[in-house]
Order: sequence, then structure tokens, then C-alpha cells
Amino acid sequence: EWVMEQKMTGKTVVVTGAAGTLCSEIALDLAAQGAYVVLVGRTVEKLEKVAERIRSAGNLCCIQAGDVTDENRMSQIAETLEKQGKHCDVLINGAGGNQNRAVTKYTAFNGEELKEENKEAENGFFTMNMGVFESVLTTNVLGTVIPCRIFGRQMAENGGGSIVNFASMNSYLPLTRVPAYAISKAGIVNFTEWLAAYLAPAGIRVNAVAPGFFVNERSKKILETPEGGLTSRGEKVIDHTPAGRFGQAKDLLGCVRWLIDEEAAAFVTGVTIPVDGGFRGVSGV
Repeated sequence: EWVMEQKMTGKTVVVTGAAGTLCSEIALDLAAQGAYVVLVGRTVEKLEKVAERIRSAGNLCCIQAGDVTDENRMSQIAETLEKQGKHCDVLINGAGGNQNRAVTKYTAFNGEELKEENKEAENGFFTMNMGVFESVLTTNVLGTVIPCRIFGRQMAENGGGSIVNFASMNSYLPLTRVPAYAISKAGIVNFTEWLAAYLAPAGIRVNAVAPGFFVNERSKKILETPEGGLTSRGEKVIDHTPAGRFGQAKDLLGCVRWLIDEEAAAFVTGVTIPVDGGFRGVSGV
């Protein structure tokens, strides 16, 4: 284990998607370094479990339930911090995800989706529900842009800060079956670069992490069998991962720590760091 330094004492960190598998561990880690962590997510009950773990370790946090695509709610959270005499120093934009109905059944065009009886099946690109497709784009793109506006403004008013966005392996090469998710995560890399250049005069660094295949509740069903073995998709992932395993939440902590470190990463902005066990380096051929 690393020796835990209290590098974040006196800092306020806003973590969106804080109840998720990855961001809950990031929130715990930053709280253990002395940060006051603001846990943002849609479900109070899930956030309570994370808060309990932070508080039982003797560290500081608060729960602020809300949807990251709701600009008014994000503004309210920022105002609440100001009333407490605090402001966001670090923003971890972990909220996002995919929906099962935005995933195609096929990895490539299949004539079945053209049949009249399948037009409501939502099993292919031509039958997919566009409302669901759009909601994935909204959650992943606007759900990053809006917190950057609200909490980035606080940082600008207070002379600087650091933002870490969440990209994906989909940012580099679109994986089969997840077109909406791939578009949105490719957009995050581009937006991270744009925002880094825009906010540099405000003393704000903007970077991203691109996790490879980490197991959470949703991906577990896709990558693993109920018996604990691998599905065919899971096997393909492992075959393309030199590290030979899926990622665990703790695998992200060092990268996030470094990116938000104002000394160690002072000259680092506008980059996306893959944390993927080497997945991106393997073409599959």
C-alpha cells in the first residue's frame, strides 16, 4: 500500500457519479487524503453507502443528490458550497454510462432488422430508439459539460483548479454494438482538449482518464457468466489485454492522484490517459 499523504487537506472535491464502482473508490481515496468530498449522484441511498464508508474512516464528505444534466441543480450545489464558505477545487466528472436499449444486438448489419415484424425490436442500428440513443449522448456529453461550467466557474473565480473527465477505450476505437456510447466518449476527449486550452488562462487544468475494461454491475453481466467464467465478449477483451485481467477500481487511483497534483502534474493539461492494461496497444491482428 502507498503511504497516504494528506495532500488534499483543505481542498473541496466534487465527484459526480460518486456511487459508481470507480468513482466511489476515487471519492474514498481523496477523502483519505484530507479532502472534503461532495458526493453527487441521482440516488441518495447509494450515495449514503459511500458516505458511510468515508465517515467511518474518520474523513469528511457530504451528499448532494442530483442529475448532472440538470444545470439548475448543479448551480444549487455550487451555491450550497459557497454558503458553507467552500468552493470546488477539483472536479471528478465520473457520471455517465450506457443503456441496454442503446446497444445493438448485432455486431454488424443483419437483414433481420429490415423485416417488418422487427421494426419495433430495437435490435439493430436501423431499429434503435432514437430517444434512448439521444439520452446516452445527453448523459455522457452534457453530463460532463454542465458540471464543468458550474464548478469550473467557481474555480475561475477562485484562481484555479483541476478537472478530470472520464473518457473510455471507445474514445479511440468504437467498440461494436455501442454506437451512442462511442460517439459520446470520443467527444469527451475532444472537449477535454478544447476546455484545457480555454481554461488555461484561469489557472485550471483539464485532463481525462480512459479506463479500459473495468468490472462493474453492468459490465459484469456482459463480460462474465453467472458461474464466474467469461462470456465470448469477455474472452475477446482478455485476449486483447496484455495485463491478462479486467481493471479494478484501485487501478485508477494513482492516475487520478497524479492528474490533480498541482506540483507533479503542473504542466499537464488537455491529455487523456488510458488506464487499460495495454488494451489500446493491441490491434487484434
